[in-house]
Amino acid sequence: LVISIPLSYFGGLGGAAKRGILVKGATFLDTLSGVKAIAFDKTGTLTKGVFKVTEIVPYNGFKQDNLLHIAAAAEVNSNHPIARSIVVAYQRPIDESTVSNYTEIAAHGIQATIEGKLVLAGNDRLMHRENIPHDTCDVEGTVVHLVVDRIYAGYIIIADEIKEDAVQAIHDLKAAGVERVMMLTGDSQAVAKRIAKTLGVDTFAAELLPEDKVAAIEKLLGEFHKKGKVAFVGDGINDAPVIARADVGIAMGGLGSDAAIETADVVLMTDAPLKVAEAIQVGKKTHTIVIQNIILALTVKAIFIGLGAMGLATMWEAVFADVGVALVAIFNATRVLK
Repeated sequence: LVISIPLSYFGGLGGAAKRGILVKGATFLDTLSGVKAIAFDKTGTLTKGVFKVTEIVPYNGFKQDNLLHIAAAAEVNSNHPIARSIVVAYQRPIDESTVSNYTEIAAHGIQATIEGKLVLAGNDRLMHRENIPHDTCDVEGTVVHLVVDRIYAGYIIIADEIKEDAVQAIHDLKAAGVERVMMLTGDSQAVAKRIAKTLGVDTFAAELLPEDKVAAIEKLLGEFHKKGKVAFVGDGINDAPVIARADVGIAMGGLGSDAAIETADVVLMTDAPLKVAEAIQVGKKTHTIVIQNIILALTVKAIFIGLGAMGLATMWEAVFADVGVALVAIFNATRVLK
């Protein structure tokens, strides 16, 4: 038992690492084997997080080029993928000295002073929060609304692409025994609904603030506390609290933020959603081999204790019961590597 059980877990950790899945301890292999519900962040996790400007719609006398210039200047100091896509689309150098009083409003957008004008750039929630009159609430796609000196200037539509293996990942999770797959996102209801339908997830929640994601996981934990474990998969700094709260937190290691990777129990080095199902399968396989080794060791020992009590066990049988069973258990433990 002392040799084979730790070796089974070491084998599981090594087998997962060979597949680009870093598990931060044997405990999490057991937790993975019991996962019955899993929630995914959308941007950068199920989608590539590589955004592209697809449409510019000006309002109130603004021109397309002027609107893109304002948006690029507002977003130049942000590292968010949506912000970077707008700066790239502008394709010209931006004079950062014209930008002052830059402020990021969590889960809403950006406020800045550009060439002496107060500019707001963000989602529909920001427009309602600031009481900006507009009639473009239900725009299909990821939208950045622009406001200049309290006048609605228009919006920019940005497209994100679903990862190639995302649909297969959801299918494999179902095959691995996961009962509910959920998607959590700060995007609009329309965008979330379209992507959720394409992916085939069981349910989704949209327009979430970081604390709303924690509340969604809390609710999921409450529903599944007797059925099994709950996992969360994310990549951004806003996902760190949710990753920490789930029974097992999984982070995308390639493009994921340091905070998410540091907090996570499992790190996927290839950023592939398909690896989530693979991690659960490795956890289940490891758990099965551990149980096999416990039953093998105790059963064989019990048999030979009985034979010894009846005077039927010689030294050779005793050697097999000890060294032989240990070797069999060790060889069984190494199977998880493959």
